[in-house]
Amino acid sequence: MEIVFTNPGVDYMIHQIIGFQSEKETAFWSDSLYYFFPQLDKAHAAALSFAEKKTYIDSVLRKVYVELEDTINEKTVLYSKHWKNCKVQISEALSEAFDADCSTLFNALRCNVSINPVSPRFLREHSFDVFYLNSERGAIGVSIHEIIHFMWFYVWNDLFGDSYDEYERPSLKWILSEMVVESVMKDPRLSSINPYFPREQGGCIYPYFFDMVVNGSLILDTLDEMYRSQNIREFMKTSYAYCQQHEPEIRTHIQKSENKS
Repeated sequence: MEIVFTNPGVDYMIHQIIGFQSEKETAFWSDSLYYFFPQLDKAHAAALSFAEKKTYIDSVLRKVYVELEDTINEKTVLYSKHWKNCKVQISEALSEAFDADCSTLFNALRCNVSINPVSPRFLREHSFDVFYLNSERGAIGVSIHEIIHFMWFYVWNDLFGDSYDEYERPSLKWILSEMVVESVMKDPRLSSINPYFPREQGGCIYPYFFDMVVNGSLILDTLDEMYRSQNIREFMKTSYAYCQQHEPEIRTHIQKSENKS
């Protein structure tokens, strides 16, 4: 397992940012941009058509990027050095968690260090993004989260033989993959190097999962009990069946939580 940290360039960054600014996106996904970049006027952007909004964001953020380019390049070096210090224990922990030899898998992962405060991941392309304001420890914490997704769906696809198209937001398979990260991250080899773990430090998954109650119990507790008592393939089957059984409750909670943001 290996990660190459890189500056993907301003065109890539703005393209990814715009993807989270469409009218269909809730504030949960779109508003962080205006928090981290007060150079953008949120009220002004909201009054524009989507085409006008894209032009506005593009013009402002290109100037921001010029000011931040050296910092971003420095961060790629810093993150890379810290990754090299941690990758062996990460690989060992995930090999055990997924019953697969991680040292032979994903040896060309690409991490794009970006001004996008939302960090998408791209399973087919073996790449993901990390926000440049992360410390080196924070970048590794985010990287572990994303590597868990790569490993989860590598094993999942082998087990179910379904399509990678089914693994993206807002599918139930995507939702489950986001929830289970916390259980995997509890391994001390991972949690000890992730500054976003435990929840009191911000958490390593979306916060709306923390208070999600399904069938009278916190769903994370239910999933964690399954994870602790089953091998990974059994867990994938039983946890997904459970989520299918309670999908309306899960989706209602997420919708309400995102709309509150």
